[in-house]
Amino acid sequence: MSPFEFAKSTYSSGNGECVEVARNVPGTIVVRDSKDVDGSILRLTPTTWAAFTAHVGAV
Repeated sequence: MSPFEFAKSTYSSGNGECVEVARNVPGTIVVRDSKDVDGSILRLTPTTWAAFTAHVGAV
């Protein structure tokens, strides 16, 4: 069982095309494709995640 507790964005439209994020492990942000829950995950530091979300929000 994975130690990560994934959650979908509240902005998700429910059509299955979104990402899920886990922030329950200290020092690690994990992102995965909601359509492929057993697939690859992307692990980020909180600093990198903050920079990414700031950039996406500015676009």
